Amino acid sequence: MPHLNLIRDNVEQVQDELQSSFELLQQAYNAQPNSSFEHRAGLLKLLKSALLENQNALITALNSDFESRSDFDTVMADIMPTVSHINYTVKHLNKWMKASPRKAGLLLSPSKLEVQYQPVGVVGIISPWNFPIMLSLAPLATALAAGNRIMVKLSEYTPRTNEVIKDLLRPLDSHVQVVTGNAQIAAKFTSLKFAHLLFTGSTHTGRLVAQSAAKNLVPVTLELGGKSPVVITPSSDLNKVMDSIIFGKCVNAGQICVAPDYVLIEQDKADAFAELFIERFITLYGNNPQDFTHIINDTQHRRLQQYLSEAELCESCRVVPVTGDALSDNSRRMLPHLVLNPDTELRLMREEIFGPILPVVGYQNLEQAVAIINKGERPLALYIMSEDDISTNYILNRTHSGGVAINDTILQVAAEDAPFGGIGESGMGRYHGKEGFLSFSHARTVLRTPTWLPRARYMLKAKSLTLRVLRKLFIK
Repeated sequence: MPHLNLIRDNVEQVQDELQSSFELLQQAYNAQPNSSFEHRAGLLKLLKSALLENQNALITALNSDFESRSDFDTVMADIMPTVSHINYTVKHLNKWMKASPRKAGLLLSPSKLEVQYQPVGVVGIISPWNFPIMLSLAPLATALAAGNRIMVKLSEYTPRTNEVIKDLLRPLDSHVQVVTGNAQIAAKFTSLKFAHLLFTGSTHTGRLVAQSAAKNLVPVTLELGGKSPVVITPSSDLNKVMDSIIFGKCVNAGQICVAPDYVLIEQDKADAFAELFIERFITLYGNNPQDFTHIINDTQHRRLQQYLSEAELCESCRVVPVTGDALSDNSRRMLPHLVLNPDTELRLMREEIFGPILPVVGYQNLEQAVAIINKGERPLALYIMSEDDISTNYILNRTHSGGVAINDTILQVAAEDAPFGGIGESGMGRYHGKEGFLSFSHARTVLRTPTWLPRARYMLKAKSLTLRVLRKLFIK
């Protein structure tokens, strides 16, 4: 089954090719609708083997697609978590696949009750450009584990990486179809009648995906983003937590949906925060790091520069670059910039930053900090830097977020035995671990009644007596 490179002006032809590819996968699924553990595990191991064989090619391709991407970012945040995800899935899959016995209760006794987890069919996955390996292959692995066939739409912004991914997925071409192309192709992709559709990307695009899927009543998992805050409580020691904040903001140059988006700190500590951030950044990365991941393309680079230009014109703001070489004249490299005391009307305070810019917002007390968080949309991640449980629990009990890390950043995503997902504007649905398996499965209730039990016959023959007994036993 050939992979589709759909970059054409003929919209009808594109739609036909996508539909044809979908139907081939649907036919293949119908021919084998409930594969064995051994078959699924074999596919996952084949995927892992192909990924390991192509890891150097992926590193090279991503470095080219980003203009320059740190090998550390590619290995640590793309390849390693994908391999780990596959290993974890294979280890636990047999247990996940087993039917779950449930209690039938007195009313249905002696019938037996269980919930079976069956594949849903052909699953659609739309992956973004920021982590094109992990965010395409990890959900793909979970969908394979659940017994499905998959169509995956890769981002047009990582063309070289896409070619490597297509090559490594060729051994799975009877189960996986890869689609590439622009936003028009993506729009046609979402109009297919998938059994489930997973999208990772911006909230704006997520809305469009959900609207398109709704026309076919396709259930969706939306992994979006938003403005994930870092709350530094009065008990926190900046010297102990600063490296975690820098790590979360600098991996992939902040181009990650769970990157710290802004910092909330006591007003009189904002300057000290900026000074220590710069000091620790230089210690960890150097004065002029050449291996710092670049911004993915000119459009994103201009957007981030516009954020800085707008902040520099703001009278109340102070823009602080980590070094004098934080902006490059001849590349898309951008080192971190802190924006102290930002006005709430700035674009960088209203939009997800998705880059190496970190606003630092002062607060008078934790009540005010929590109010600032709750004034915005519910974020994908919440980071609490604290050494006392009272402050930590105060924030936890009064806020909502997709996930939380305390005295750490972004690593909650690597927790294999826990769900990952947003809430409200930051997404809907869950994947990772068992929750991912369940997202791509249909939980089907099965009631087994022995043929010797004439329950229905007696209930219908003696309706009056049946009603009296049922009311006596169950309506009270």
